[in-house]
Amino acid sequence: MLTSFGRAFRTPELRNKILFTLAIMALFRLGSHIPTPGISFDLVAKCQAAAGGSNSLLGLANLFSGGALLQLSIFALGIMPYITASIIIQLLTVVIPRFETLKKEGQSGQAKMTQYTRYLAIALALLQSSTLITAARSPWTILGGSPTTCSTIMTDDSIPTVLLMILTLTAGTGLIMWLGEQVTERGIGNGMSLLILTAVAARVPQSLWAIHNQGWGRFIAVVIMCLAVTTAVVFVENSQRRIPVQYAKRMVGRRSYGGTTTYIPLKVNMANVIPIIFATSLLSLPVMVSQFAANKTNPPGWAQWINTYLARGDHPVYMAIYTVLILFFTFFYVSITYQPDEVADNLKQAGSFIPGVRAGSATAKYLNYVLTRITTVGAIYIAFLALLPLIALALFDANQNVPFGGASILILVGVGLETVKQVDSKLQQHNYEGFLR
Repeated sequence: MLTSFGRAFRTPELRNKILFTLAIMALFRLGSHIPTPGISFDLVAKCQAAAGGSNSLLGLANLFSGGALLQLSIFALGIMPYITASIIIQLLTVVIPRFETLKKEGQSGQAKMTQYTRYLAIALALLQSSTLITAARSPWTILGGSPTTCSTIMTDDSIPTVLLMILTLTAGTGLIMWLGEQVTERGIGNGMSLLILTAVAARVPQSLWAIHNQGWGRFIAVVIMCLAVTTAVVFVENSQRRIPVQYAKRMVGRRSYGGTTTYIPLKVNMANVIPIIFATSLLSLPVMVSQFAANKTNPPGWAQWINTYLARGDHPVYMAIYTVLILFFTFFYVSITYQPDEVADNLKQAGSFIPGVRAGSATAKYLNYVLTRITTVGAIYIAFLALLPLIALALFDANQNVPFGGASILILVGVGLETVKQVDSKLQQHNYEGFLR
């Protein structure tokens, strides 16, 4: 990895792309520390100190924003509205025929789908910013603590200021989307993925330092565990099942075409981090509702049950439900995004086949059989990674200080590997161009 980037910096064109990408990433981090109008960073810091970091209700969204969400900066929403919009559009592709047609139209259709994703992301940003500002009037519901220790974080809660805050947060999401697109066009790698990587990586030094303050023994143990988990994740993320495909020979005139052998790669983790996002979001909804009910003098029984079993990540009931949801959403997402029938039809039209399997429905059944087995392993793998921070919380009371676990490790490794592949690809293109010249 370091060798690839070292060679890239010696190539002027790639060096400019990398420097441009780093500048955008630095700008993204700078926006995470600029306060939203009407929000006091000092009051936010006091509320977080009083809560002791106990509230993990918005933990995943805060992770994707690089800690900006719980600071209510101008980039507080981060890239989450765009991620949510992308997932919704991808799922609607199966339901809405118009989206399915656009998906098959190639680059022009993809551009139209991207435009729809942007519109939906702005709409979600408006909704989420309104919800966040409403919750900020009762800051203990999102930052933790109680009304006595965390009464307010807003310097002005008048209607014009609230509207300005909503507009600022929505504009921040729009700016992040634009920055990501600029990186994709003029930099290295996928811009949106790299901004998520930046947000996640920004919290790693803080987490390691917090563990270091608890003693060198625990710090060394966590570092060794992180290295072991990272090595295992790199191995699994690069693992794939290769299904051989044989192309039939064709005679055109005196020339023979086809007869070559290739393969269909099926990754072990085809769902990536999506099941964790789905499961965390679904579990956070009842907890968020119960937070408002719990402020009453006599909260209802269902609110007490939720606050007892689902508000704490180290509770066995929460872990069990979380695991079941991750397993379910892994199979659900893979079944939506990968269609064995469509792949079988494409193979049949191309005059290719899987050795030992008849073309058509038999090929689709075989692909579905293999995909189910691989997805089972992938689902267990994702669930194990997602449970790592929760297990650490139960054993060491270190949930907020585990830098490599759950969604963070998948993002760091996945985006890192993809970026390195793109750098290697551009280096090979440059070498070929130099050779041809």
